[in-house]
Amino acid sequence: MRSGQADLPLHYGKVPIWLAERMSKLGGAIAEAIVLEYGKTTLLQKLSDPCWFQSLGCVMGMDWHSSGITTSVMGALKKSINTRSQELGIYICGGRGKHSLKTPMEITAIANKTGMAGEELIRASRLSARVDNNAIQDGFQLYLHSFILSNEGEWAVIQQGMNTNNKMARRYHWHSPSIKSFTEEPHQFIYGKNQGKILNLTDKAATPLKSEMIQLLKEEPSHLLKEIKTLCMPAHHDVREKDINLKRLGSILTLAQNLEVNDMESLLLLDGAGPRTIQSLALVSEVIHGTTSRFDDPARFSFAHGGKDGHPFPVPLKVYDETIQHLETALQKAKLGFNDKNQALKNLSKVAIEMEKDFKPNDRFEDLIQKERDDSWKYKGMTVNGPAIPNKKGDLSKKKHIQLKLDF
Repeated sequence: MRSGQADLPLHYGKVPIWLAERMSKLGGAIAEAIVLEYGKTTLLQKLSDPCWFQSLGCVMGMDWHSSGITTSVMGALKKSINTRSQELGIYICGGRGKHSLKTPMEITAIANKTGMAGEELIRASRLSARVDNNAIQDGFQLYLHSFILSNEGEWAVIQQGMNTNNKMARRYHWHSPSIKSFTEEPHQFIYGKNQGKILNLTDKAATPLKSEMIQLLKEEPSHLLKEIKTLCMPAHHDVREKDINLKRLGSILTLAQNLEVNDMESLLLLDGAGPRTIQSLALVSEVIHGTTSRFDDPARFSFAHGGKDGHPFPVPLKVYDETIQHLETALQKAKLGFNDKNQALKNLSKVAIEMEKDFKPNDRFEDLIQKERDDSWKYKGMTVNGPAIPNKKGDLSKKKHIQLKLDF
């Protein structure tokens, strides 16, 4: 099944080394936590969800809405996961541009090591690319193809195309378990804007036409009108109130700022985690343990570690490093049979969801962002333009305490 697609504005620039290294560590730890807790199938399933993938990119500190999330996240995951593939049973092949051309060779090498059917996997990789690039002609030409594979033969595909006319990128997601045919309705559903007439060469309703075309062209295409749904990210670079579910975000911030409102003893196991780190850990916890319905506002996850261009605020390197440390420590202890810390991290998202039920947002969204920016220098905030500095008018967070009230 093709799980969905996302439309994203093109965004140029490189990921700085200080962020790329942290993205690799955090992404690898998140993937490992999911495999450890839920298994390899769940990781592939999550990767094939466009909203979850966007949320993952946000929590890793990338620009919350841009096309660059795809390249940078898959690059970070490939770097971290492939170094522990034997342990996790997960492999990532392909990438952007010339790296996508190496996908067949990389699959062959993995198949030779594991005994999997390499030719069948290569065929799946090529066909998924052909379907999105040629069979469904929606104006986007692929330039990135990532093939994620488990040692049990299950796979997911994440690939991205570019439309030079509207300066948008489109990301396509696939997951293998339910696929029966690449040429006849391989998609479980397609997300996208209603564009009117598009060329779809895979629809079952066009079987008669397909037969005629086979005779003429020795191929298997079709033509059909189809309504498309999409995760379509806006062009504006700043994070706005309309991009966020304030009820969900507010419960996370309240949890971080008012730990005394709950009596979970397990939270005490998060030694050294201050309120700001708890905020990030809670959002990371939700990426690992949250259900599908929790990811329809990906921008919310940018409140974990900001964005490299300063939207919604600079990347807090101190908080980022503490988040990685807590997550990696929890994973190491869990492998040894000590699950207390891992359970504590899991409970963070559960507590936030419980608090969300009765939460009533009563602060301006702009104030929440401003507080993060005012405090950024305290946490070694960094953007592509350099480190954050204290506000010239003084630390505004000392002058105005923003309190999120919880009504039970």
